Amino acid sequence: MTTPKTMRAMILEGQKESLMERIVPVPKPGLDQVLVKIHACGVCRTDLHIIDGDLQSPKLPLIPGHEIVGTLIDVGEHVKNFRSGDRVGVPWLGYTDGSCNYCRSGRENLCNHALFTGYTIDGGYAEYTVADYRYCFHIPEGYSDAKAAPLMCAGLIGYRSYRMSMAEQDIKRLGIFGFGAAAHIITQVAVYMRKKVYAFTRPGDIVAQNFARRLGAVWAGDSTDRPPEELDAAIVFAPIGSLVPGALGSVAKGGTVVCGGIHMTDIPSFAYRLLWEERIIRSVANLTREDGWRFLEIAPQVPVKTEVQTFPLERANEALEDLRRGNIQGAVVLTMD
Repeated sequence: MTTPKTMRAMILEGQKESLMERIVPVPKPGLDQVLVKIHACGVCRTDLHIIDGDLQSPKLPLIPGHEIVGTLIDVGEHVKNFRSGDRVGVPWLGYTDGSCNYCRSGRENLCNHALFTGYTIDGGYAEYTVADYRYCFHIPEGYSDAKAAPLMCAGLIGYRSYRMSMAEQDIKRLGIFGFGAAAHIITQVAVYMRKKVYAFTRPGDIVAQNFARRLGAVWAGDSTDRPPEELDAAIVFAPIGSLVPGALGSVAKGGTVVCGGIHMTDIPSFAYRLLWEERIIRSVANLTREDGWRFLEIAPQVPVKTEVQTFPLERANEALEDLRRGNIQGAVVLTMD
């Protein structure tokens, strides 16, 4: 296959600006890199946080996007376990130094020198990208490109959040606040693992509540409601800090509230009694490759079925606006073919 010299890409030239469609050179892979012909790239709420200025200091100009699925068309000399023609996924975590205390203690997601796809290195709102092969994943069979794309972040971060909710104890009752892309994936995993899921949505969002029930939630209601029984843990996927006190008030003694997003509005002050009795609040930062390997092994067993709405690459701004306004059920994906 002959690689073209140029490609279409949606470029962020400045935060709080619309993306611009540009013709740019196709990148060349380095020794440890692979060149990916992109077929699909998920549109994540983190992309919104980068574009809207909630996350500071992105690489500019920037090609956003970190839920990439495509085919390898060239590989660097040092690449192992991947070859041209393989279908791969490229996630948010794009590089770690491998030598710092965090990396050496199994916490590469906290590496001080980490690089992130679609934030500090160019991502997937384009026809081609390069990626460090050590941070790529083989895509399980049975998923179309568009259906696989949300697995690369909504799935991976959702799975890490789910694991963190069980870090202190096994759980039976899990609350999920904010029923978007990550929630609709991890609900399926939790139900498969025989957990009772309680879904909390925007007040009055009957469509999302019915969606949650169809995926196996035993209860669905407004984020202002109290569940019919105490929860063992809760995950807050919505980037709204005011949901955290309500989540704390819904979990039993010793329960955990996991904040699953990279950005959240400030958590308001709350009474100490909500935290007392050994309740825990913890955040989730990025992901580890082990999270990815574990999740991509489990996903086909469930099997996780992603619900996606697709847009062509050139309509990326429209896709972002629909996500911003909450008009998406499941996940939104850009397609390049």
